[in-house]
Amino acid sequence: MAGRLTGKVALITGAASGIGRATALVFASEGARVVAADRDLAGCEQTVSQIEAQGGQASAVRVEVTDAAQVETTIQAALHKFGQLNILFNNAGTAETAISIMDMAEEEWDRVMAVNAKGVFLGIKYGAAAMLKAGQGGSIINTASVAGVVGYAGHAAYSASKAACLHLTRTAALELARANIRVNAIAPAFTATPMVDELAASSRDPERAMKKLAQAIPLGRLGTPHEIANAALFLASDESSFMTGAVMTLDGGLTIQ
Repeated sequence: MAGRLTGKVALITGAASGIGRATALVFASEGARVVAADRDLAGCEQTVSQIEAQGGQASAVRVEVTDAAQVETTIQAALHKFGQLNILFNNAGTAETAISIMDMAEEEWDRVMAVNAKGVFLGIKYGAAAMLKAGQGGSIINTASVAGVVGYAGHAAYSASKAACLHLTRTAALELARANIRVNAIAPAFTATPMVDELAASSRDPERAMKKLAQAIPLGRLGTPHEIANAALFLASDESSFMTGAVMTLDGGLTIQ
């Protein structure tokens, strides 16, 4: 079914690459006008160019999701450019190099929590405010991780931040339900993105590390950004109109073992 997002405006953070870029392209192909936001403005502009090449409408904005003023300005930029905001995808995220809790620097903990937890909080805070003011409901989607569902040794900050993302999702869903603003999360496992590439590259044998990641998944492979984007599309569309506070686990069977 084509045109599932026709007439809607979507703001996507972390849209310069990976899941964010794939989702921007999928949303645009389904009729949405897209605001691609990221700290990497050049990457966002490339995303916009790809959308425009396929006949869609999009705009690029630089944002640091840990900065409240920048997040609020980005929401306002989307409203100024396209006149409305129907979909917000809080997708920007970061990871840390594998390290034990005892050896992790406090600054590293703060950095990861700021992007993955505070960034989602700020997105919901200002995105929902715009949706509430418009009074037309909306869909907010947050990128969590299976690391927020189960333990992930060596990645305490990442796991904790993604668990926080899940509970922010549930709490916001309860607070915003009466306004018909749905809030859901996706929880991917290892996906073929630059972040996972960096994770593997930080090991002594990157090729072996990548193979181990794939072998940990019952389906025997990493997920693709397009597969995750399709899940976000479902949550953004009216097909999920009776769904809020839910977590879609996209992990190739990792968490059922």
